[in-house]
Amino acid sequence: MAGSIITPPGEAALETRRLSVSYNGTPAVRQVSIRIPTRCVVAFIGPSGCGKSTLLRCLNRMNDLVPAARIEGEVLFHDVNLYGPDVDPVEVRRRIGMVFQKPNPFPKSIYDNVAFGPRINGYRGDMDELVERSLRAAALWDEVADRLGDSALALSGGQQQRLCIARALAVEPDILLMDEPASALDPIATQKIEDLIYDLKQKYTVVIVTHNMQQAARVSDYTAFLYMGEVVEYGPTDELFTNPREERTEAYITGRFG
Repeated sequence: MAGSIITPPGEAALETRRLSVSYNGTPAVRQVSIRIPTRCVVAFIGPSGCGKSTLLRCLNRMNDLVPAARIEGEVLFHDVNLYGPDVDPVEVRRRIGMVFQKPNPFPKSIYDNVAFGPRINGYRGDMDELVERSLRAAALWDEVADRLGDSALALSGGQQQRLCIARALAVEPDILLMDEPASALDPIATQKIEDLIYDLKQKYTVVIVTHNMQQAARVSDYTAFLYMGEVVEYGPTDELFTNPREERTEAYITGRFG
């Protein structure tokens, strides 16, 4: 069943065209065609198993790492199909960073976590300045500036997640993908992550998967509601939550299913 797709105006940071994913032949994402505008926050919502995280992972070829996954269709980034034969998936993941549901800092110092990506990419600039800039961008600098040599594993869960965001930002991506970035955090840490997401769109395009509809309403400019692998509705967040065009969207956001 075709859904309601409102195409955002302006330049697209990413665009999917007839994107489908299956695992061992079982469909997970079906014929998704949406445009993600630049320097906005886009949220993917929907019930568990609807394809939100699978769709997100397609945007930087993380599903390539799943042997059972088969991807069809296109993901366009600056008019280049990221699934083209000449595209390096490692470079894709540098330009389009990912922050996962559970914080996953390396068992290294705070400094070395942030410096890790730039080092392996051959960064030749001022590393101290880059580490500080990345930590400031992740709203963590003031909390860790005097203990950069300490283990990242000693940080709180919320601090670890912001460190992972700083680590992703240190390689200077264009787009940041976040898969349930606050689901494992307490309300205070969640608020800091949400404030950070809002600030990041001044420079980056952010795509977030969340089960928390209130969070999607607070932080995103556009929202896509997925159900059974399809995008049922996609458009401005305030319109989708206050005046949904599709009955299935209304049923989900009012708690009648999901």
